[in-house]
Order: sequence, then structure tokens, then C-alpha cells
Amino acid sequence: MTTTKQNNFAVDEHGYYGDFGGAFIPEMLYPNVKELQEQYLKIMYEPAFQEEFQQLLTDYVGRPTPLFLAERLSAKHGVKIYLKREDLCHTGAHKINNTVGQILLAQQLGKTRIIAETGAGQHGVATATVCALKGLECIVYMGEKDIERQAPNVARMKMLGAKVVPAVSGSKTLKDATNEAIRDWINNPVDTHYIIGSVVGPHPYPDMVARFQSVISKEIKKQLLEKTGSELPTHVIACVGGGSNAAGAFYHFLDDLSVQLVAVEAAGCGIDSGMSAATTQLGKPGILHGSKSLLMQTDDGQVTEPHSISAGLDYPGIGPLHAHLYKSGRATFMSATDEEALKAAFEVSRTEGIIPALETAHAFHILNEMKFKKDDVVVICLSGRGDKDLATYMNYL
Repeated sequence: MTTTKQNNFAVDEHGYYGDFGGAFIPEMLYPNVKELQEQYLKIMYEPAFQEEFQQLLTDYVGRPTPLFLAERLSAKHGVKIYLKREDLCHTGAHKINNTVGQILLAQQLGKTRIIAETGAGQHGVATATVCALKGLECIVYMGEKDIERQAPNVARMKMLGAKVVPAVSGSKTLKDATNEAIRDWINNPVDTHYIIGSVVGPHPYPDMVARFQSVISKEIKKQLLEKTGSELPTHVIACVGGGSNAAGAFYHFLDDLSVQLVAVEAAGCGIDSGMSAATTQLGKPGILHGSKSLLMQTDDGQVTEPHSISAGLDYPGIGPLHAHLYKSGRATFMSATDEEALKAAFEVSRTEGIIPALETAHAFHILNEMKFKKDDVVVICLSGRGDKDLATYMNYL
């Protein structure tokens, strides 16, 4: 397979991916963000940091995660479909790859108090987990609506010692939880590190989170080479809210233009229903949570409320890397409705014996929308397990 290399997708020195990115922050946060910008790469690639990070990924997280050939799903679609099993990570999702990295970074910076935002609860659980591991105070902000629909993860966070604080403004979902976390950081700038869970926020967070999650695509390349003789698939498919699992799954393929990158957003009740989270279809450039990206908003710039049955995709924007991948045409952005995601979840459960998270179920639906060649090799990032969504699945039944 011939491959064209093109290095257009890395963040620049100002924190931008093409037209998107940057750091739009309150003055009170400038010292913290500036410190991160100046220190994150130097700390991340110190040999001692990498040694501890890799050891924890292996012995604590359980990496490498398997790359599983889904034989029955492959037979149905007439193409080889591999599942990157991030659902088998400790805590049940890819989120812990990033929280392990950021907790080590926070310790290097001398921070003793950790805050986080969470939607589906997986990032909150992963943050609470590493705070328990390292003995640090943990406060997790979560939308009141998400607290109700993700009760198992709320219980897990509390058992791990985290304080879960409800966000009761706006739509009471992920956007509002992020707002509350940023307010906390403004009020506690000296001792607190904010572990952002997705590739959103002010620079350097989108790049930092993508680098910690890039272990996903690094392993995919090695595992595919062992299984197929080539480290390059023809397609990599992942769901996108803010987009951390997609950023990790895409990262080491960004410059391999022969690999088609497919990002799947939440269409909710339908793209034009007024109840959707399909940012690339409905959004325009704007600034939210510290960076410039594509954002669902009114004509006068007010953020519109997103909707998805999946708490982890219920966000009115996407990370600046993904906005750049969309605008440049490097990635194909598609969407799945609530109903389509639910159907896909049950199909995967009954076909492969794997109950996926509702977020990942959106990615599985897209198999029905795409046309493949017989010799294509498709990798789907199975970003999390569906335990947390069982109440929603049972209601659907």
C-alpha cells in the first residue's frame, strides 16, 4: 500500500490546528495555563516520567488492550472489522490513559488538589481512580441530568473518595459541568490542577490529552502489523463528542493519507430536530471553554443546548483538532441518531457478546452507512463498556 505523508495536523507553537485552538482564558488562569504550556512537553518526555507512565499503563490500566477481530460483524458487512478494546481498560474506558498521565504531570507541578468535569461519568471515575492511587483530593463536577442517568458511575466516584458536585445551570449536562470546573480553577489557581477529560479547552490541553491518548493508535499499528502484515488499516472509526478517543485512535494515522478517518457525532433526535449534538453539521466557529472551535450557537453567538441520549456526546462543540480535520477534509464526519445508536448497541451485544457504551454505539451504526471493498480493514475504537448505560438500554427494551 502506498502512503503519502503530510504533516499538517500537529498543533503549532501558538496552540492552533489550522484556524482552531488557542487559549482564551480569564486573567486569573493565565499563570496556570502558561505554566502548563511551558512545562507539559518537557515533563511528559522526561525518561523518569515516561518510565512511570508506561509502567502504570501496563500494570494498572492493563495495556496493551486487545485488537479483536469481530468475525460475525465482519461476515455481515463483508469486510474485516477489528475492535480496539478500550472497554477492557481499568475503569472501563479509554479515559484512564489521560488521567494517569495528567496525575503524574500534576504531581510534577506540585499540585495537591484535582478537579475534573464529566458527562458519562467515565472521566470522573478515571480521575477519582488515579487520585485515590496517588492520595490526592478529588472534586468532580457533573451535570445534574447526567448524575441521574449515570448513577452507577456516580456511586463509583464516591466510593473512590471523590466529591461529586452537581452542575444545576443550563442544560445540566457536560457543558455546564465544564463551566463549573473552570470557575473552581479560577478560585483555586495555586494548588489545583484541572484534569480536562477531552481534547478541548485552552492550549495545551487538546494536544496534551491527544498525546496521552495516542497510545491507542500506537498499539493499533503494532497489532495490525502482527495480524495482517500491514500496520495501516483502510478505515479508523470512532465516536466524537469533545473527541478524546477519536484523537487517540486517529493520532498516529493523521499523516497516513491512505487511512480514512471517520468521526461519528450524535445526531440526537435528528440533525434538524433542534435536539442534536452534530456539531460539524450545525456549528460555526466560536469560542467555548478556552479555545476556538466549531460550536453550536445562535446567530448572535449564544451557545445552543445539545442533545444526545449518550451523556458523553452531549456537548455543543468539538475539539479544535477535530474541527481542523473536518475543515481540511482529512476526516469524514458522520452522525447517528439516538435510535440508530440504540439499535447498533443491541446488534453488537448479540453478535459479538460485547455490550458497548452508548457513545461507541454511534460509531457501530456507521457500518450500515458505509460501502467497503472486500479487502478493506476497518478498526473501530470501542471506547467504553456499556455497564453505565444499562438503565437506558433496559428502558429501550
